[in-house]
Amino acid sequence: MEEWEFEFEWLRVRHIVKKSFDKKDLPDLNGILFLIGIQELGRWKEQFSKEEKQDLMHIAICRLLSYDGHYNFVGRDADGWPHYEVAIPPKTKGVKEQEKWLKIKVIQYFKELENENGGFSEEEE
Repeated sequence: MEEWEFEFEWLRVRHIVKKSFDKKDLPDLNGILFLIGIQELGRWKEQFSKEEKQDLMHIAICRLLSYDGHYNFVGRDADGWPHYEVAIPPKTKGVKEQEKWLKIKVIQYFKELENENGGFSEEEE
């Protein structure tokens, strides 16, 4: 993916999330990871504890890195929380490189959702 395409797609995802949740500002990577974690959990509640929020972001990261075979989904626990195991430890170095890698995986995740749902409507974009 060329840099301009990456920037365009990342901004597009941020706008989709912003409009979907009727927010004033564009979400950052952490906010989007939190939402992906909720999506993967499959349920919403009004308040998540700090530990649950961290767990949701961890679920999102595992899900995103599963695209490249770094994590494998192993199932859900008795409370319905998804669990992953490390298959191939990621070797990405540096915070900026890790952040970009996650953003690329977020873009891939949203494209997959878009394909499954037949696209995002004009209201969501």
